[in-house]
Amino acid sequence: MTTEATLSSTSASPTARQVWTRARGIALALVVLVVGAVAIAVIRSDARHGELDPRSADPNGSRAVAELLADRGVDTRVVTSLDDAASAAGPDTTLLVAVPDLLTPRQQTRLHRAFADSRGRTVLVASGSASIERLAPGVTADPATSLDSTLSPDCSLPAARRAGTAETGGVRYTTTHLGADQCYPSERLATLLRVPDARGDGDIIALGAPDILLNDRLDEQGNASLALQLLGSRPHLVWYLPSLSDTSATDADDERSLFDLLPSGWLWGTLQLFIAAALAALWRARRLGPLVPEKLPVAIRASETAEGRARLYRKADARDRAADALRSTTRTRLAPLVGVPVTQAHTPEALLPALSAHLQGDGRDQHALLFGPPPSDDTALIALADRLDALEREVRRP
Repeated sequence: MTTEATLSSTSASPTARQVWTRARGIALALVVLVVGAVAIAVIRSDARHGELDPRSADPNGSRAVAELLADRGVDTRVVTSLDDAASAAGPDTTLLVAVPDLLTPRQQTRLHRAFADSRGRTVLVASGSASIERLAPGVTADPATSLDSTLSPDCSLPAARRAGTAETGGVRYTTTHLGADQCYPSERLATLLRVPDARGDGDIIALGAPDILLNDRLDEQGNASLALQLLGSRPHLVWYLPSLSDTSATDADDERSLFDLLPSGWLWGTLQLFIAAALAALWRARRLGPLVPEKLPVAIRASETAEGRARLYRKADARDRAADALRSTTRTRLAPLVGVPVTQAHTPEALLPALSAHLQGDGRDQHALLFGPPPSDDTALIALADRLDALEREVRRP
C-alpha cells in the first residue's frame, strides 16, 4: 500500500450512527439515573411536605391539633424566624419549637435567653443532643432512643395521668433538676420531661417524639388528650418552624466547613483508606527488573501497522508528526542511493548536495520538500506524500 493510499484511508471518521451505537449504553444509564433521582426527590418531598406544620392536612402535618385547640379558645400562630419566636415569648404564651436540632448553637442560645424568664411554657419536640443542653440546661438526651413507641405515664404530672398511655417513645432524657416531672419512661429514662422554672410559673417540656401532634396519630391512645393539655395551658400558641431562609442562621461564627459536618469516624476512616492506598501503590510499584523483549504471537502486516499509526496521527490532528515521519523515512531511503551514509541522511548539508548532483538540479525544491515546514491541512499532507514518492521514484530511475 502506498503512502498516499495509507493517508487517504485515514480520512474515514466514525459516523454519527457508529458514535450513537457506542454511546447509547452510557446515555441510557445516565437517563435512568436522572429519572431515578427525580423520582426519589419527588417521593421524599411529598412525604415530608408540611411535616409538623399546623396549617397542613397531610398525615405528617398538625392541622388537626391546631383546630382542636382553636375550638378551646387557643389561637395558633406560625412563625419561621428566630426574631418572631423570641419576641413572642410571654406568660400567656406557649412556644412550640418543632425541630430544635435545626437551629444553630447561636440560635439555640438566643432562643433560650428569650423564654427563660418569660414565665410561659416552652415545648421542645424531639430535641436531641445537638440542642437540648442549650435550650434546657441541666437536661441531657440519651444517645439510644426508645424501642417502644407507646408508653404509660408512670409519673404524677396531671396532664400525663389524665391522658394515660400515649405515643411518646423517641428521644430519652435525664436531668439534674430535682423538681422535674419525668413521664413515660422507657428503660427508666423519661420520654416526656417537664422542668419548671425557678419562679414556678413557667416550664420547659421536652417531648421525645412528635407522634402525638401528627394528624394520622392524633386519634391513637391518649395522644389527643396529652397534646391538648400540653399546648392548651395558655391562650396563645406560637408554633416555631425553623427555616433555612432565616437570616439569623447566617452568622459568621456559626459557619462550618464540610469537615466540621463530617463525623470524626469518617475522617479517620478516610485517612486509613489513603494510607492503605499509598502502601498498595508502593507495593505494586516495586522494581520488577529490566524490560525483556518478546516475540509477537502473530505476524502483523506492515500495511496494518502503517494504517494504524496514520489513524492515530489523524485522530490527534498531528500533521506535523506525520509529515516528519514521511520525510524521515524518505531521507533514510534516499541517502544510500546518492552515496550518503545513513547516519548523515538527516543533515541537509550532506544529503542535499549529493541529491542535487544525482538529479542535476539546484536542490532548492528538495530542501523545501525534505526539510520544509509542516503542511497546513490534510490536502497539503497528501500532496507532500505524493511529491516524496515521486522524488524517490526519480532517484531510483536508472
